[in-house]
Amino acid sequence: MSLSSPILSKPVLEDLPYVEAVLNYLTPMAEKPVNYTYEPPAGVPRQNGVYEAHKLPIRNARAIPSPVGDAPRTVSSANARDLSLDREGFAYASHNSAVRDFYDEDEVRRVYYPEAEQLLADVTGAKKVLVFDHNLRNIQRVKQGENNIKEPVKRVHNDFTAKSGYSRARAELQASGTDDIEELLQHRFSIINVWRPIAQPVQESPLAVCDAQSIAPKDLVAGDLVYRDRVGETYAITYNPAHRWFYFPQLQPNEALFIKCFDSAEDGRARFAAHTAFDDPTSPPDAPPRESIELRALVFYGN
Repeated sequence: MSLSSPILSKPVLEDLPYVEAVLNYLTPMAEKPVNYTYEPPAGVPRQNGVYEAHKLPIRNARAIPSPVGDAPRTVSSANARDLSLDREGFAYASHNSAVRDFYDEDEVRRVYYPEAEQLLADVTGAKKVLVFDHNLRNIQRVKQGENNIKEPVKRVHNDFTAKSGYSRARAELQASGTDDIEELLQHRFSIINVWRPIAQPVQESPLAVCDAQSIAPKDLVAGDLVYRDRVGETYAITYNPAHRWFYFPQLQPNEALFIKCFDSAEDGRARFAAHTAFDDPTSPPDAPPRESIELRALVFYGN
């Protein structure tokens, strides 16, 4: 398996259209970052990290050329434009969902979870896929006080760490009643986000994804994510000028973006694809707020 990326070579990168936008990185710190998902006790800060803004080029991934001699792939065949979850750590696909109302919790779990599991199996060739949670994002509904809706995250981050990928996998397998947990965890698995718009094409707060091959281990800073009933661990990211950032302008409701947030393999495959929402300077001032859903799934590859 070649992990070099001729489609993202320097000449190709320099020819890609881009926007310049501000991304917020963690300022290096001595103590472990801590972020509460709820209002903490009096005197305790919601988060202890300080973030610094860096203005960077974010390249249009739709403009990445297909390999010479190849016709553009149809999305059903796998990773569009030959982007690779195992190399860059992200990819996208066309996908029509049968979900009528993504704000209907029961319908999402009943209809969209199985759709996404099948889609990920098709894209990755996995032997088993288990979707274990989802987030809806809509800043307008957050301001209206709706529960279980979140706003876009405008800090560079990755959802899991080398440690929490394993602990979350075990917890979710136990919760699902899976019998062969030890067998599954002995072989390679990953955690992949499936991200998509759920209303209009995204104009406000689009998602930027960093080429995993451009992220150095020293850029990843493990931090506690504190819930009322548990403590998770995620990566904040410190700035590195080598980072290569991409986005898919005007992402449509019939398109899905895949982001690898963990891989148990340590053989050079992409393990962590950092990502963040950002303020697109080309967005119309009256652009509707982004409405999106992301599912997180365990993807097991077997032997």
